[in-house]
Amino acid sequence: MAFTVGFDLDMTLIDSRPGIHACYTALAEHTGTYIDADLAITRLGPPLEEELINWFPAERIAAIADRYRGMYPTIAIAATPALPGAREAIAAVRKAGGRAIVVTAKYEPNAKLHLEHLGIEPDAVIGNLWAEQKAAALREHEASVYVGDHEGDVRAARAADALSVTVATGPYDAADLRALGADVVLDDLTEFPDWLAGYREAPRA
Repeated sequence: MAFTVGFDLDMTLIDSRPGIHACYTALAEHTGTYIDADLAITRLGPPLEEELINWFPAERIAAIADRYRGMYPTIAIAATPALPGAREAIAAVRKAGGRAIVVTAKYEPNAKLHLEHLGIEPDAVIGNLWAEQKAAALREHEASVYVGDHEGDVRAARAADALSVTVATGPYDAADLRALGADVVLDDLTEFPDWLAGYREAPRA
């Protein structure tokens, strides 16, 4: 029977820190506003606007976010690698007869550019959704598993009644993810194919 697995993007499938760091550095230069890019990349996950509010007044956030997103393709895409096991994780879902989708808070056109650049081809990419907002897309695609690295991803899985599978490649270590209530904690996506094989073989109640 076909099944769907959802994946987060930043710090789950891709290491977006180098590209985002470069983009924040360029944004600071363009706007003349100090941004601590080293700090900003330690708290990736939430929507862009939640980081920008630390550096810009509220009335400028929408315009600054548009500027950042416009700069992003030429600065961040080439600088961003796939995380270990990312391609193999997507392939494992397909090999098992399932569909792999990406559900992310990232601006959807830029999310698609990352995946195209890296040669990662999910069945669908849905962007601009954070935490519980992701549940609508996960339910629409009937995802039974959601893989992420952040507290917001655990919340998304819960809201969608999906199994929360997490990887300790983002801001939370394995102990943190367990404490947040993740159903499964992996060190990284290189462990995902074996986990998926065992999960698919396990009897269902």
